[in-house]
Amino acid sequence: MVPFRTAALLLVLSPWAFAQKPALDELKKQAVADVEKRAVFTQQMVDSIFSFAELGFQEFQTSRYLTEMLEKQGFKVERGVAGLPTGWVATWGSGKPVIGFMTDIDCIPRASQKPGVAYHDPIIEGAPGHGEGHNSGMAVNITAALVLKDLMTKNRISGTLKIYPGVAEELLGTKAYMVRAGLFKDVDIMLGAHVGNDFNSKWGQPSNNSGLVSLQFTFKGQTAHAAGSPQRGKSALDAVELMNMAWNMRREHMRIQQRSHYVITNGGDQPNVVPELASVWYFIRETDYLHIKENLEAANTIAKSAATMTGTTVSTRVLGTAWPYHLNKVVAEAQTKNIEAVGMPVWSEDDQKLARALQRELGQKAEGLKTKVEPAEGQAKVFLGGGTDDIGDISWNVPMVYLYYPANIPGLPGHHWSNAVAMATPIAHKGSTAGAKVQAMTALDFLLQPQMVDEAWKYLREVQTKDVKYTPLISDADQPAIELNREKMGVYGPQLKKFYYDPARFKSYLEQLGIQYPTVKP
Repeated sequence: MVPFRTAALLLVLSPWAFAQKPALDELKKQAVADVEKRAVFTQQMVDSIFSFAELGFQEFQTSRYLTEMLEKQGFKVERGVAGLPTGWVATWGSGKPVIGFMTDIDCIPRASQKPGVAYHDPIIEGAPGHGEGHNSGMAVNITAALVLKDLMTKNRISGTLKIYPGVAEELLGTKAYMVRAGLFKDVDIMLGAHVGNDFNSKWGQPSNNSGLVSLQFTFKGQTAHAAGSPQRGKSALDAVELMNMAWNMRREHMRIQQRSHYVITNGGDQPNVVPELASVWYFIRETDYLHIKENLEAANTIAKSAATMTGTTVSTRVLGTAWPYHLNKVVAEAQTKNIEAVGMPVWSEDDQKLARALQRELGQKAEGLKTKVEPAEGQAKVFLGGGTDDIGDISWNVPMVYLYYPANIPGLPGHHWSNAVAMATPIAHKGSTAGAKVQAMTALDFLLQPQMVDEAWKYLREVQTKDVKYTPLISDADQPAIELNREKMGVYGPQLKKFYYDPARFKSYLEQLGIQYPTVKP
């Protein structure tokens, strides 16, 4: 006999509660097929965002394009999150687990480049461009999310999908604020994605300088006629120069792991006026929170000393921060299996011709595109140097991985016009489709296997944060520097608008620009 309480429970359960659980392997096969069917959709998104070419904090057209698309697909969109005019969160579904998707949308200065052309040929001279490949990430994540949405609806799979944009990632400017605003507090697993030239997912914390503080020191002095009465002036530019000289000397006695660099953003108005205001912008990188803080304190001390020596005052403003990232072992190992199942895209001879020609143009060995997935490396390797990504703040709060998908050409310098050459070509289109397959498959692993979600959180709590606790590098008073790049986009935005991709008229951006693929030097 069925106990009363059990019988009552059975009566209130929905009829499909007893339906056979969908087979994970079959659902993965279906996801791969469905992503492939959306290849044109993926290509159009890659090409469209490439054509917008918006710098950090000014990604208005990109965000408008993406959020309107997601709303048409049934996602609920919250805009202006965390004090970010171009920030948003798109949500679909209900219940647990909550799977997040994160990728960046900004570009870099002076990287305008015609796609498919294996030598420097800007669309607009001096304009921004996607010389970091961020135009492809949303195509990966949104294609995967839409495929998952259809599969979850059809098979009555519970769970919630959330899509986030990485605003101003090149400025390390926003993810700490997104964490502070609680945007990830209900997320169970975060699947990040970033363009690469290979196909991999690593776990752990590398020993490179993947964390930093970005801050501006502004000195204030007193103007005077630089020739007539220089003794009455107090030069803010002198303070900037003294700070830079002192910092360069101090670097000799810092750990080899550190990297730091600066640009003078304001050096005064004109030579015959003693500069009243001058500013210098620093990136201070290190391998862990404690050493970042130690170097930050040194920079503050040097700035105050430079002000004292010149009779000026100094103020500081945090423009961005990033914790060194730590990626989740459980999620990375699941993702790696899916990468191996998908494999590298099949490159055409034209794809390889473009890659080899660009490599020769840059004085690199003309090896072309990689054709095989490299053996899984597992834990991130030790590497002194390297770049920074502000996903680190998320990774210490939610189990997270970073999928590197093969949508660019090996041997490029990064943050350079050459890194834009492939990013609106079949190379980026195929690589983004491959990445979308892996993202969808990995999400299915955690949607259908709740024990894996528990294992991922166990790793975060018992291994990752056992001896290291996340402490934000921003203060409660710090706010996003949303005015950055406004002036530059005010100049280049109207010019770029003339070159926005129109998928209703052209099959590809290459076709719209009239570029023969590939275009290489004889």
